[in-house]
Amino acid sequence: MPTILVTGGAGFLGSHLCDRLIARGDDVICVDNFFTGRKDNIRHLLGNPRFELIRHDIVHPLFVEADQIYNLACPASPVAYQYNSIKTIKTSTIGMVNMLGLAKRCRARILQASTSEVYGDPEVHPQPESYWGHVNPVGPRSCYDEGKRVAESLCMAYHEAHRVEVRLIRIFNTYGPRMHPDDGRVVSNFIMQALRGEPLTIFGEGLQTRSFCYCEDLIDGMIRMMDQDESVGPVNLGNPGEFTMLELAQEVLRLTGSHSLLTHVDLPKDDPRQRKPDITLAGKLLNWSPRYSLADGLVPTIAYYRSLL
Repeated sequence: MPTILVTGGAGFLGSHLCDRLIARGDDVICVDNFFTGRKDNIRHLLGNPRFELIRHDIVHPLFVEADQIYNLACPASPVAYQYNSIKTIKTSTIGMVNMLGLAKRCRARILQASTSEVYGDPEVHPQPESYWGHVNPVGPRSCYDEGKRVAESLCMAYHEAHRVEVRLIRIFNTYGPRMHPDDGRVVSNFIMQALRGEPLTIFGEGLQTRSFCYCEDLIDGMIRMMDQDESVGPVNLGNPGEFTMLELAQEVLRLTGSHSLLTHVDLPKDDPRQRKPDITLAGKLLNWSPRYSLADGLVPTIAYYRSLL
């Protein structure tokens, strides 16, 4: 069986990826420094003979053997990545160099989990992979946005100079069980506020839009991208269903049965007005499209957060 390294493997998406790889019979090395990852996410795997956990920060070199590398290591919510912006930049740059160097030495294929944030506050809608983005390089989100853009550039440089097999995906807003309840992202915020009977916090008028992809769909696309031999990418992975924040809030209130009110606060600086993936390429290259509607994914997500309370 192949040995697969998953950095950020104790995080929200990383832990679901580890589950899927273990289930199909792979040996998995999970690497996490637990800055945002949690042992509870992978506790059920600790006794599995095909699962190994290493506490490590990829900003420092790592010496293991692997056939494939999924690089998911990086705080992904604005609260987390702005908490220590220098650390966020280092993870996406120095950490990326370390993982690419490991892939080069092991002759492993490496998938970089990039993000829709590389498009910034887009002036093209929906966003295709050919769009170069509209990003503020000195704003409060730049540590994440620009870090991920540099990571993509590093991947292409290693691919062209050293023939490292890289795969690039750009992840659009993903949600599901194991998202940290206090990570500051809108789905977890709304659900936790609704379950606690607190007002749901709406930034601005709530007319800005996002497209929400359930984690099971995202992991499916991620594995398909890693296992195909036709393209380096980048490839958008997300659900093209587009919702305003007001629409999301109403759906959360409906599904939780909450009677919470809505409260409006000022928009954060550089908050994107629109976000919707063009997934034409994912359909053609990976034969992939999301199966879960927003309501389909919110039901198990709400059940998870209820269990925490």
